[in-house]
Formats: sequence, C-alpha cells, structure tokens
Amino acid sequence: MLRLSEWLEDALLRLNQTNSLQRKEGFTRLCFSEDERKSHKEFRRLAKSLHMETREDEVGNQWALLKSPGAKRTIAFGSHLDTVIHGGAFDGVAGVAAALALVYKLQKNQNQLNCNIVIIAFISEESARFGLSTIGSKTIAGRVDKKKWEKLYDDQGISIKEAMEAYGISWGTFDQAYDIPYKIDEFIELHIEQGTQLYKRNLPIGIVKGIATPKRFKLTVKGQANHTGTTSMKERKDALVISATLIQFIEERARKADLRNMGEIVATVSKINLSPSAINVIPGKVELFVDLRSADESLKDAFMKDLLAYIEGLSREKKVVIEHQVFVDEEAVTLDEDIQKRLKASCEELGLAFLELNSGAGHDAMNMAKRFRTGMIFVPSVDRISHHPEEYTPLLFIEQGVLLLERYLRQIEEDEE
Repeated sequence: MLRLSEWLEDALLRLNQTNSLQRKEGFTRLCFSEDERKSHKEFRRLAKSLHMETREDEVGNQWALLKSPGAKRTIAFGSHLDTVIHGGAFDGVAGVAAALALVYKLQKNQNQLNCNIVIIAFISEESARFGLSTIGSKTIAGRVDKKKWEKLYDDQGISIKEAMEAYGISWGTFDQAYDIPYKIDEFIELHIEQGTQLYKRNLPIGIVKGIATPKRFKLTVKGQANHTGTTSMKERKDALVISATLIQFIEERARKADLRNMGEIVATVSKINLSPSAINVIPGKVELFVDLRSADESLKDAFMKDLLAYIEGLSREKKVVIEHQVFVDEEAVTLDEDIQKRLKASCEELGLAFLELNSGAGHDAMNMAKRFRTGMIFVPSVDRISHHPEEYTPLLFIEQGVLLLERYLRQIEEDEE
C-alpha cells in the first residue's frame, strides 16, 4: 500500500483533475460548473475505493460514510472543491483530501474506531461566480434566502437558478438538503490558513477560535459638483477630498485596534463610485463601500461607534451630508470550546506546536457552527499566498493535519472509556 504522503498527493491530484499541483494558469472550478462536477465525481470514486457509502444531497453536496460497528457517535470532516478563477490547488481541496487520507490511514493500519466517520465535499463555497459564498453549507444550516438568491447573475448573464437547474439541481427543492443524509454529532474542517501567522512562526497547526464575518456598508458623501476652473479652493465642497479623509480615518482606526497585528479587526475601502466622473468637474458625490471584519463583535461595534462620531463631526465641519447604509451584517462565529480543548490536547500528545488564532476569511465551518458543534484547524500557507496559482502548502503540513485528526478521534474514544 502507498505511504500516507503518497496517497494524499494522489488524492490532491485526482480531486484537482491534474497531473501537477503547480500550474501556471492555476485552477478554475467555478460553482455549478462542469469542472466542479468532475471533481465531485472524483470524490465519490475515492470514497468508494475506501469502502465508504456515498450520497449526493439536494443541493449537490457530496457525502461519504464509513460505518463502525457499535458506533456511539458520528464525526464529520470536510471542505469544498470549487475554486476562484485561476486559483490554487489547496484551498478547500486540502481539507477534503485530508479527510479521505484519514480514512485511508485507519484502514491501512486496520484500526477500528467506535465512531462513524462522515466526509462532506461541499458544493460552491467560493463567491467568484455569483457573489454568494458557501452555498452548500448555508443550505445544510438552513440559511437559504431564495428571494435574494434568485436575483444573482454571473458575468455571462446566467442566473444562479439557471446554473443550478443546468447542473441538475431543482430550484424548488434544493433547500431540502437541510435534512442531512447522515446524523452527525460534530464537524471539523481542515483548511489552509491563507494568512501569515503559521508560516512566519514556523508552526504546523493553527487551532481556530472564531471566524470573522463581515459588516459591509456604504458611505455616501454628498458635496457639490462645480466647474474645476471657476470654483475657488475655499468655496469647494469636493466629495472626493472629503472621502479621502474618511478613507484615512478607516485605515488608521483599524490599525489602532489591531495592536497585536493578529488580524483582530480589519477594514477595507474596497470599492468607490464617483460622480460626475469628468476631468473638468469637481466630484459632487462619492460612494465608498467598506468591508469590516472581526471575530469579535465588540470590536466591530466599537469601530462603527467611532466612525459614526467622526462622520458627524466631519459633516458639520465641511457642511456636507454623509450617509451610511449597512447592507451586510453577519454575526461573528465562535467555534466549539470543547473541540478546541481536545484539539490542543491532541497536538500536545503528538508534539505538534500550535497557535490559537481567528480566521479572517469565511469558511463552510462558519455555517456548520450554526447547527452543529464545530471546530477548525489550519495548516500553513507558504508566503501566505492563496486564491492564486502559486498557492502552496507542503504535503508534510497536510499530513500532520491528518495525524492530528486521527489523534483527535482517539481522544474521543479515551474520554468515553
């Protein structure tokens, strides 16, 4: 039989439908595409080769079950198989391959557990096609909003409803995936960090405490459009100049809050609309779109309080109107503390150094945590590169993640004895 590292590499290659994990053009498997379907089909093949029972639910998630005689509980693992445009070979796929490799290792060593193992390959985690992320896990968690979703279109003018129907998913019944095919007691997702904390510290494992979620809002500065040549500098109400001070405040306020440089809170002005956009007209109206993220709701609340106070003062000083509109406000996710404790104990027993940290990016685990006891572990990303063809995580790190998951299962057995 293959060594664990060899089997893991083969699984990564097969799930990515490639002969090399490093490709100049990267990997593009957009949600509800034929390329995503091919990877899901390969997942079923790999699971069946491990003597697992497989099912596809109503929204297109793949499920695989390894039954254990006399099992007292069922532990689920998994991640996603879709990518962004020209993405890497490890984001999402590493977690699915690691879960499959865990089953391979147990079977290779003829180890019996007193728990069932379920692996979930979630459909459509990335927002690259429709601007909607984690569709598969949102559906499992009962977080479907068809009225909002049916208004979503990709760059080709295809609606999400049309894409799902073309994929073979019924728009009318896909939300029935909430009734999961196998009862699970807890869920753990392994994922590449996509950040710098582990790699720069040379640490193999990150134990995730919480997942930052976004508060997204629009700031509209209403100045006065006027002629650039005939309006004196002291008479101007330049909406862009005023917006520049807002952008600077947002940047400096986030940096001040992030004293430990551990990603506690981040704020980004990521989109600007300017009107009228003409070389000889003073900007009269500017819309700033802001993405604010933290795993600590109190930090987000404090940031908004300070920002609104600053806006009030700036409006009075400049004699302009500044409006704000929140259009996304998701509550940060705290992961299960008991799972975190068991993961830490497992790391200590294996001699694996670890770091407790929060995730700045969203993951399927954040939806699963709405319904199940959920945990998450990170393995390092080289040079923190992700969503890019150069994304890379050495197999050794993923293999260490597999060993941690195995030790975690042993911990459960020992705790129940």
